[in-house]
Amino acid sequence: MNVHTSGEKYLFAPLPIPTLPVSGSDALFPVHRIYCVGRNFADHAIEMGHDPNREPPFFFQKNPDALLLSGEDFPYPSQTSDVHHEIELVVALNQGGTDIPVEKALEHVYGYGIGLDMTRRDLQGEAKKLGRPWETGKSFEASAPCTPLIPASKIGHPTAGSIWVKVNGELRQSGDLNQMIWKVPEMISYLSGLFELQAGDLIFAGTPAGVGAVARGDTIHGGIDGVGEIHTRVV
Repeated sequence: MNVHTSGEKYLFAPLPIPTLPVSGSDALFPVHRIYCVGRNFADHAIEMGHDPNREPPFFFQKNPDALLLSGEDFPYPSQTSDVHHEIELVVALNQGGTDIPVEKALEHVYGYGIGLDMTRRDLQGEAKKLGRPWETGKSFEASAPCTPLIPASKIGHPTAGSIWVKVNGELRQSGDLNQMIWKVPEMISYLSGLFELQAGDLIFAGTPAGVGAVARGDTIHGGIDGVGEIHTRVV
C-alpha cells in the first residue's frame, strides 16, 4: 500500500475524508468503511422471503461518502421508483484487527449512532434475480443518513431498546435491539475474520420488519431507545 505524505503532489485535489460528528464534542470521527449486515432481525428476514433461522451472517458495503447527516435532506435517487427506509443501530470502531475474539469485540467499539440504510429496492431485486452484486441498490449517493455518534463511555453498549421509524407521523418499523439474530460482539468477530477491520469502520447492524417505500416530500423520523433519533426529508 502506498502511503502519501502532505508534501506529495496530487494530480487533482483529494476529496475530503468522510466524517461524523461526535455528540457533545467538536471532535470528528473519520470514517474508513461502512459494513452492513443483512437480514439480522428474524421478522425482517421473513418479510423479505427468507428463513429466519440463525444462518451465518452476510455483509455488504456502502461507500463512506454515502453518509448524510441527520437533519439534512435525502435526495430521491435516479433510476428507481421504489426507495425503502431501513433503520439500523450503527456501531463505530476505534480499534481494528483480524480474528477478534467475541469476548474482546466490544473493546473495539468507540460508540453508537442511528443510521438509515436507504435502498433502491427495485434495483436490488433485479440484481438478486440475476445473481449480481447489490451495489446499485444499496451504495448510492446519500444512501446512509446517520446521526452524530455517542461514545459508549456515556451510554454503554445497547443490547435492548425500542427501534422504530415513522414516515409522515405513521409508524412503519418497530422492533427491539434484543431481537437481533447476531449481536454486536458476534458481528465484529465474524467480520474481522473476513476483513482487517480498522479504526473508523462503521457497522450498520440490521433492521426490523416494516421496511417500505418513501416518496418525495415524505419525512422520515426514527429512533432507538438510549441512542437518540434521526430525521430526514425526501426531496
